[in-house]
Amino acid sequence: MRRLPPLMALASLLVLPAPLMADTRCSVPMAQWQPKEALEAKLTAEGWSQPRIRVDDGCYKVRAAHADGRRLKAKFDPATLEMLRKDRDDD
Repeated sequence: MRRLPPLMALASLLVLPAPLMADTRCSVPMAQWQPKEALEAKLTAEGWSQPRIRVDDGCYKVRAAHADGRRLKAKFDPATLEMLRKDRDDD
């Protein structure tokens, strides 16, 4: 019976980090997605130009440029159009 607690501790160490290591993926049903045009309009209103939008891992993946030269590479939730992950700028 003494081996049970160490085994439980080992199991918890293997299970707890799993959500932290999860990749940014979207699992929104297609029926709830907003059109790409809505995300394009949102980005354009925020000053981003020529957004290239594609689907990646169930999310919208965007590359765009700002008038001041900044570049945007990010993933957006297709239902809420909320930014989920932003990659480093090329500055």
